[in-house]
Amino acid sequence: MSRISVESCAVTIIIAAVLWIFRKPGVTHPTSYALCSKAGANIYTVDGGNSKVECIVVHDSRILDTGSHDAVTERWRLNNQLLPGIEPSTDSETALKTIYIPENAIVVPGLSDSHAHVLEYGANRILPLDGVKDSTAVVHRVRDYIKSNPDVLKNKTHFIEGWGWDHTSWPTEKWPSAAELESDPVCRGRPIVLQSKDGHALWVSARILEAMSPLPETVEGGVIVRNEVGEPTGVLLDNAQDLVPRLPLTEEDLDRRFKLTVKDALAKGLTSVHDAGFDPVSLAFFKRYAQRGNLPIRIYGMTYFNESGEYQGNKLQKVIDAGNGRFSARSIKIFADGALRSGGAALYEPYSDNPGTSGFMRLSTELLNEVIPKFLKDGWQVNVHAIGDRANGIVLDAFESALKDVDVSALRPRLEHAQILTRSDMKRLGRLGVMASVQPTHAISDMWYAENRLGPERVKMLYAFRTLIDSGATITLGSDFPVEDLNPLSGFYAAITRLSPDGRSPHGPGGWFPEERLTREEALRGMTINPAYASFTESSLGSLEPGKRADYVVLSQDIMTIPAERILETKVLATVLDGTPAYGEL
Repeated sequence: MSRISVESCAVTIIIAAVLWIFRKPGVTHPTSYALCSKAGANIYTVDGGNSKVECIVVHDSRILDTGSHDAVTERWRLNNQLLPGIEPSTDSETALKTIYIPENAIVVPGLSDSHAHVLEYGANRILPLDGVKDSTAVVHRVRDYIKSNPDVLKNKTHFIEGWGWDHTSWPTEKWPSAAELESDPVCRGRPIVLQSKDGHALWVSARILEAMSPLPETVEGGVIVRNEVGEPTGVLLDNAQDLVPRLPLTEEDLDRRFKLTVKDALAKGLTSVHDAGFDPVSLAFFKRYAQRGNLPIRIYGMTYFNESGEYQGNKLQKVIDAGNGRFSARSIKIFADGALRSGGAALYEPYSDNPGTSGFMRLSTELLNEVIPKFLKDGWQVNVHAIGDRANGIVLDAFESALKDVDVSALRPRLEHAQILTRSDMKRLGRLGVMASVQPTHAISDMWYAENRLGPERVKMLYAFRTLIDSGATITLGSDFPVEDLNPLSGFYAAITRLSPDGRSPHGPGGWFPEERLTREEALRGMTINPAYASFTESSLGSLEPGKRADYVVLSQDIMTIPAERILETKVLATVLDGTPAYGEL
């Protein structure tokens, strides 16, 4: 027998074994098909060798085989003959159904967003404020929303929430005020809470300020913005946002928000989302969904850390692969500092555009050094929001000290954002096995003001993705939606070009600090197999290999080869989970 025949027989035996392992009792007609490209090897498997194949075979929600059309169909035909002791399914005794993708299309593994806010995105879709040119225009949009909703218009006690204003993009960069909302007769006297684009500032109405009275003079880890005579203006930063009273969300509210997010996510090719902050309400909501077994998308959740309460890591229950493998909550999300956009990121040196401050830590160094090792020892993945170089250094100190008692790398801790680090801390990140969860679209949003804020030398360490990888770090990509665009291809484009969607940057058409660009292969892995590793699911997700779940996306054109300026024209033709289309069709 030839070597080729021996190898083919070996693969066929493996296929038959996989059929047996993943069979479902009582299921006699599992879904089986080959998804193929007539144009050649246009299926990107994202395996260890970044292989491309002509076909993948899907059987009962799993990938059974990959290869050329002739090879996979022949192995399908042979599998029962080689292992007669395994009872065949009806499908495996017949010809394998073949589905062809369009000529210019490609297939990639299901795309993941490693850092997003699921329910907050849904809330943002109700009253979006992103892209609004100034504070006056924001007030007009709120007014129009009120007037277009009769139930809201006639009820002046109706709680109004919006998301997405960005004072750094306005002609004059200044904080808005409650007085501006009061100046509009439709908005006046209403409870209004408007979240900033980065999620680190709230702009509230006078009605809300009254409900918060009396306000404390200071807030640890936060700021109550005040005018020249010391009166609160209506803007609250970071931990001061917790002072704002909120109405409890109903199940209907939560469900509406979730469905709005899922609709957009599936249409853009996302099959998995890492939610970067489950409060107790959202955690309970997703647990109920998982128990019903009808989650329409995979959710990997980071559980909220209540810094004012007692340590809960030895009492909280981890959730792993609930809801048929679509829901997990086995990580803790901790906030170390604020945001660069709002001036709250903790830096070693003062801000260049505001020398009176170097930002602030939202949690003390002592508390971080206390709870991070505890959570790791109790088996939790620890994911820490850290943006400034000082915050990242302090958090890495805590991770390093935890090495005395636990294998840190085995628990895959993550720096969420990791926007600016010293060179020595970048190397330490790789040495410790701490992952960098980064958002490429943040880079192209922040590049317009970053040098003014940080200065010409320090800015070189901001969003230094290539330097991170060269230092040995593993990076996983996300968007932080609704802070940035939900579309994962926007992140892919930003990572490989470091250009705005219209091809601009402060450094010209070559990109902002182009030496920090990722390759297309690195960007694709950062949206597929690396997020799977970051969520402990690399054995079942993240690549198109036999035995893994059949999560994949069909794209209208080859993002790995077309000119970069055409990437954002790409359409999602189908988004598939467990072998079945959740969006589009095959």
